[in-house]
Amino acid sequence: MKKILVVEDDPVQQQHICTVLSDTGAQVIVAGNGKQGLEKAKAEKPDLIFMDIVMPEMDGFSACRQITSDAETKDIPVVIVSSKNEEADKVWAQLQGAVAVVGKPFTQDDLMAQINSLT
Repeated sequence: MKKILVVEDDPVQQQHICTVLSDTGAQVIVAGNGKQGLEKAKAEKPDLIFMDIVMPEMDGFSACRQITSDAETKDIPVVIVSSKNEEADKVWAQLQGAVAVVGKPFTQDDLMAQINSLT
């Protein structure tokens, strides 16, 4: 993974994810909501996206659906990282195009497992 986009509105969670990812040597890009995430996905063409669900302006499900259905960005894997961890949320995430769901609170190993499975 050379470039990873983190879409997370909570500054503490965003920093936590970025800290874990910076250890991989990847370039980490951040967006504060789904709308920014969608724009950055198109502009930056990251190798992977970690996306929260509950965010202002556009939620992670909508952003994921748009990213995975757009010809420009459909090949970028999206991993949902959320406290919405019920089975229904996981199924809905997959229906929106997400490749996986990581529950909050997460560990460094949870994120690294996703990176390793997608490389």
